[in-house]
Amino acid sequence: MDSILEVQDLAVNYGAIQALQGISFHVQEGEIVTLIGANGAGKSTTLNAISGLLYPSRGRILYRNRDIAGMPAEAIVKMGITQVPEGRKIFAPLTVRENLEMGAFTQNDRDEIRQTMQRVFASFPRLEERLSQRGGTLSGGEQQMLAMGRGLMARPNLLLLDEPSMGLAPILVEEIFDIIREINNAGVSILLVEQNAAMALSVANRAYVLETGRIVLEGPAQQVLEDPEVQKAYLGEA
Repeated sequence: MDSILEVQDLAVNYGAIQALQGISFHVQEGEIVTLIGANGAGKSTTLNAISGLLYPSRGRILYRNRDIAGMPAEAIVKMGITQVPEGRKIFAPLTVRENLEMGAFTQNDRDEIRQTMQRVFASFPRLEERLSQRGGTLSGGEQQMLAMGRGLMARPNLLLLDEPSMGLAPILVEEIFDIIREINNAGVSILLVEQNAAMALSVANRAYVLETGRIVLEGPAQQVLEDPEVQKAYLGEA
């Protein structure tokens, strides 16, 4: 199976602080790969470097064998990579429809945009019910659905998800992760950053554990889930 994404020796600095210290990992076509780790481990930094929001100090980011490290974020979206940011960051004053249309800024064909929106509604029927409602008036779970739907409007081949379960009630977390599986089954590769390690490992094919800017463990998700150190550090088990 071919890699859709290959990260090689990626380092990112915030001033004198080295947030990523030369990490390497890959995502194969059709996979869900998760990055788990504590706050400050470098998970969001990794996604922001891939999506063009941060400039790496060294390393390569190969998307379908093309090095995109340091490319503008807009160009990266047009190539087929979309990030759903931590904290959702929807446009609160805009309606659900307007938020979704913002996600389709790379698309010009109105018919295609309508078709893509219908596919988003198939995954998130609640959004269709609230099309004219302002984004800021939605519940936390609905805002997360809107953020993911907005990301899908760009018709990505690779979706970067940053903490999709943050702040959600357990029943909504289950629903969001069911939708993540559906999106993946529809052919979208996913790189998932998630503090809820148990949920992340339950949907992922493979996993990488980040600690202070380094990858300290990698392997099939089930194998990582069963690792005693992972259970102790991230799953609250002795």
